Amino acid sequence: QLACPLDLGCHSVRQLCDFFLTMEKGAEQPIKLAKVTKCLGRTGSRGGITQVRVEFVDDPTRSIIRNVKGPVREGDVLCLLESEREARRLR
Repeated sequence: QLACPLDLGCHSVRQLCDFFLTMEKGAEQPIKLAKVTKCLGRTGSRGGITQVRVEFVDDPTRSIIRNVKGPVREGDVLCLLESEREARRLR
């Protein structure tokens, strides 16, 4: 069961994906859902950005590293408006 913070009536990841895809019918790229598999560390001048490894819901074999602003933890599902860009690794 998926806890939907927006109270959209979505009870699964698939329902949430379908909801956002219908919202973005005119978009060039569809919204991709990605599950956070690992938090890699904090970055940014004040540590307000978390670098995470995400695995795509529709293609579990594909994973990338992204920067996330705000609170995030392992198991969270992110809605990626742009899924091709990957963040540079932390040093």
